[in-house]
Amino acid sequence: MQVKLSLCLLALGLLLTQVSAQQADSKVIDSYIAAQAKREKGEESDGVRKVVHGDLNKDGVDDAAALYTIEGQGGSNNYIQYLAVFLGSTKGLVFTARMPAGGKNHREAELVSITDGKINLNTVAYGPKDPSCCPTIKGTTKYALVGRRLKEVGNKR
Repeated sequence: MQVKLSLCLLALGLLLTQVSAQQADSKVIDSYIAAQAKREKGEESDGVRKVVHGDLNKDGVDDAAALYTIEGQGGSNNYIQYLAVFLGSTKGLVFTARMPAGGKNHREAELVSITDGKINLNTVAYGPKDPSCCPTIKGTTKYALVGRRLKEVGNKR
């Protein structure tokens, strides 16, 4: 009985540690995006951010990729989808790189996963006659972290 109780307490402690780390990671991402939106005089679109975890730099530590949208820059009706990478460290996530991955009149992007050190996205690009609201050409793309920069490495339509 005492062994079972000890194991339960150990499992609970590990779970609480994991939840606390996830909350800290979330705060890092929230803070970074809020600061960027403020610099751009825009705001993050509600409910569209997606974050996936995996090992981007092949160091055995989980990293995070976030796809989020900032809109209304300077009062405009523009929007840009950004892909940002946060590398995992012993102290939590650390912002490392960011680049536009989609946006108005560019393409729509959907973050899917991190596999084999690459960030995988589904895309919908604009055809020659597509209006700004409605891209139609489905595809996929991948991004790799090269040093401290993101590089698109596999755009397929």
